[in-house]
Amino acid sequence: MAAIPASRILRETHFAGLEPSARGKVRDIYDLGDKLLIVATDRLSAFDVILPTPIPDKGRVLTQLSLFWFNLFNDVIPNHVLSADHFPAPFDAYRHELAGRSMIVRKTQPLPVECVVRGYLSGSGWKDYVATGMLCGTELPPAMRESDRLPTPIFTPSTKAAAGHDENITFEEVSAIIGQELARQVRAVSIDLYQRAAAYAEPHGIILADTKFEFGLLDGELIWIDEAFTPDSSRFWPAAQYQPGGPQPSFDKQFVRDYLERIRWAKIPPAPELPADVVAATREKYLEAFRILTGHAL
Repeated sequence: MAAIPASRILRETHFAGLEPSARGKVRDIYDLGDKLLIVATDRLSAFDVILPTPIPDKGRVLTQLSLFWFNLFNDVIPNHVLSADHFPAPFDAYRHELAGRSMIVRKTQPLPVECVVRGYLSGSGWKDYVATGMLCGTELPPAMRESDRLPTPIFTPSTKAAAGHDENITFEEVSAIIGQELARQVRAVSIDLYQRAAAYAEPHGIILADTKFEFGLLDGELIWIDEAFTPDSSRFWPAAQYQPGGPQPSFDKQFVRDYLERIRWAKIPPAPELPADVVAATREKYLEAFRILTGHAL
């Protein structure tokens, strides 16, 4: 594979005299008063640890794919995007680094829950079913297999842990945290968005197994924030290879997880550097998901 130009890789933002208000696992966030500048870097986390090796173009895929979905479903719920190509001073001086991977967004009050919708029995949902016969408190038919399609999509919210792993919680617990009316609203819109995106992806040859959303409030209005149906927030499976009864190939960082399992990394910092072939394969999966879903290359 040809070498990736350094201009296509951004592990961390460094703008003279400007400090981010937060650095997440993937995004660097700058507070602009009533707005935020969100920059999606090429950082990759696995098993809740940020890896030292970036995945070239990953931040561009996350940003551009989110913009695609935000625009596609703009009639369903307002989103936080104001601009993805106009940056105020002094950030306009860094347009080259920001281009394609950044958004100016409205500042909202984020809800303190992750809104997860599952359409297939996979991941932690499968583990829950094996242990309890239920999926996050919802009873399921007996003898289901790993990766089976669920009878109907299920809203399975979780906490937003400041450190460590998020924890699955019940709808009643969500209601206690944000109020019953708002909880019903986020459940309804989460399921609606999932069903619309799954229906869009299916004829393109992709199964949307599950996804997570974040929402915020602005002047009492519910706003869709963060990212939208990306390989980081969703499980995308190639429909042509779908075979329930075990894990599925996916358009995400599975190459990285498999490599880290293979070398028996203890899943505690510091994480090891990734070899070039794992980086290249992971990058191609992100780019492939973008190509298939949007109909054009990044």
